[in-house]
Amino acid sequence: MRKKTVLAATLVVAAGLTLPACSGDGSAKSPVVDVSAQADRPATLLDRPYTKPNLVLTDTHGKKYDLRERTKGKPTLIYFGYTHCPDVCPLTMSNLAIARKQLPKADQDKLQVVFVTTDPERDTPAELAKWLPSAGDPSFTGLTGDFPTIQAGARQIGIGIDPPKKGKDGTVVSMHGAQVIAFSPKTDAGYVLYGDDTSADDYAKGLPKIIRGENP
Repeated sequence: MRKKTVLAATLVVAAGLTLPACSGDGSAKSPVVDVSAQADRPATLLDRPYTKPNLVLTDTHGKKYDLRERTKGKPTLIYFGYTHCPDVCPLTMSNLAIARKQLPKADQDKLQVVFVTTDPERDTPAELAKWLPSAGDPSFTGLTGDFPTIQAGARQIGIGIDPPKKGKDGTVVSMHGAQVIAFSPKTDAGYVLYGDDTSADDYAKGLPKIIRGENP
């Protein structure tokens, strides 16, 4: 496990450093952060765990979803992305789905994977309900709502997202941090960060410990 030496990802955002992101043009950018890294370890153990975002959004059934209430005491992975993302988002969901299927059934039932859209105008509950099972897994929770609320929730865990913008060629670009944050079932704190280059095997190795509230 590698430990993050910066104070928090929120300070990285404030300093104007680049976050991993995907966009409508297929580009992906990596974070510029000062990390004491062990190259063979995909996850980062945060020195200062995040408090779970205070988010109340709408799920794929069109019902209110209180993130803190619904995931309290459960091992939870949170990711901010969008369904029209050409690369990073579907790859991340696919890797998580592959890793989840390698878990014992009891652990699969415990694990909560929450996908929060950064493009709520296009990502309606119906769109998320159609996309998530194909890109990831039917058990994954998809959430949408108004953009300011989503953006504020992302900032609570150090993830920067920008309002979607339409380019000159008509392509809609949604820039967003591509980290997956893992929250402990013991403390409900976000203590592990996975980058956009994390593989399915990497998740498969770490998830059993995350489900137990241990350091992967």
